[in-house]
Amino acid sequence: MTQVSPFKAGLLCRCPRCGEGKLFRGYLKLAPSCTACGLDLAFADSGDGPAIFVIFLVAPLIIALAMVVGAVFNPPPYVHLFLWIPATLILSLALLPPFKATMVALQYRHDAHEGHQ
Repeated sequence: MTQVSPFKAGLLCRCPRCGEGKLFRGYLKLAPSCTACGLDLAFADSGDGPAIFVIFLVAPLIIALAMVVGAVFNPPPYVHLFLWIPATLILSLALLPPFKATMVALQYRHDAHEGHQ
């Protein structure tokens, strides 16, 4: 079996071993095992990593866009609220599952789990 790219598996939210089975049972709840290859996903613990990476990506993007919109169009402050609060929420919620799936796939690829060197 060829190895699946952890980034491809993460982006598609698929099993890190076979790339076929769904990784999540809910929004961010991992399935107990892969439905395609039977990989036990008990090893997976991404912790706060995905949230940190999403914050580091979304925050500068939103700030840069807000500054550009403010400089070009000079809208009133309430327009910024109507634009950037929903944009921040939507981007953050949309990026969390792929980032978590990528972290799980990288854990699988590098055999990383607590207490293991």
